[in-house]
Amino acid sequence: MKIFLLPVTLLAVIVAMILTLAINIKPVSAGEKRDIVDTAVVAGNFNTLVTAVKAAGLVETLKGEGLFTVFAPTDEAFAQIPEDELNTLLDNKEALTKVLTYHVVLGKLMATEVIEMNSVETLQGQPLTIEAGSEVKVNNAKVIKTDIETSNGVIHVIDAVLMPN
Repeated sequence: MKIFLLPVTLLAVIVAMILTLAINIKPVSAGEKRDIVDTAVVAGNFNTLVTAVKAAGLVETLKGEGLFTVFAPTDEAFAQIPEDELNTLLDNKEALTKVLTYHVVLGKLMATEVIEMNSVETLQGQPLTIEAGSEVKVNNAKVIKTDIETSNGVIHVIDAVLMPN
């Protein structure tokens, strides 16, 4: 009997964690799109970005109606930042907000529009440099996936965290 108790308890904990996550994500019907935050959560490879968005108090903004373009660094991109520096950033709401809003552009810019630009102004206020050749780069970050459409904009996935001056 004790042999089965541990797996059942572990299963119960996992189910509870999944239900907790599900409560925070609105279900969508066929053809309906999720907002930027929910899309990032469901994707599964933006956990650090979602944690940072929550820490900066930007969830409501990125769930809002606006139209936004987000250059979203993956968990692997955040892993390139030394752990102590990342923790310091996550603990400093003002600095974190500057970094995160440096990844966001007002308006929905699909990849076909982005590659025609040399730069674009961010919500943070500083521009991002765009280079389109055999690959597309935003500052020094390589764009690795484009045009993830959401109900309130679009996400382009990048392989590095962008840091404003």
